[in-house]
Amino acid sequence: MIIVQPVLEAHPSDGFSLWPVAEAESYDHLPLSGGLSPAEVGTAVMSLAACNDVDPPAGAPPRPADPVAAFLHGLLTMDDLFAAGGLRVTDTATGIVLLPGCCIGLEDWRNWSLALDGGPAPFSYDFGHDPSPTVERVGETVRLTVDGEQDDSPVIEVTAAELRHLLAGAEKDLTGFLNQVSGWAARELPGHATSIVAAVSRALDIPPRREPLA
Repeated sequence: MIIVQPVLEAHPSDGFSLWPVAEAESYDHLPLSGGLSPAEVGTAVMSLAACNDVDPPAGAPPRPADPVAAFLHGLLTMDDLFAAGGLRVTDTATGIVLLPGCCIGLEDWRNWSLALDGGPAPFSYDFGHDPSPTVERVGETVRLTVDGEQDDSPVIEVTAAELRHLLAGAEKDLTGFLNQVSGWAARELPGHATSIVAAVSRALDIPPRREPLA
């Protein structure tokens, strides 16, 4: 069976005390879905904020003095947000796992659809480096190469129709995660809740749900 999961590169949680978080090590990949615990949602929001924790450019509003607002400042004010991570593909039959490469963010997850529709066959798309995963479509077969820089790299093959279905599932997971962020932010950071949900929505290229949560 082939499994596609949206994953976020977790920021180390050691010493973090602005809100409850789950334990995480550097470069851990946290799968995002509607089934995360509140502490895991806290880790995800922490990691997204850490990815975008940069000093404001000249002419931009200064970083606030409040510790929570200061840590969230980049996430809530930057136009272009980066979410370190991507889509993780696992072939449970062979044990082969394709991980997102460096310098590709989860905000680019829709580019997987471009690998299906963006050009004439054969068509390929690169998803970062170290490793350098590639997606190539030839006819109705999609080849997912774990590291395109290696001649003997493991490969996962899937039909284009199945991959479309799996990408729809990944979008559903991201929507479920965003809905969880909405409830989490209302409880943990009510003064920033609306801004946090809007920022996570932009960072993951997922529209927020329109109806209020029950």
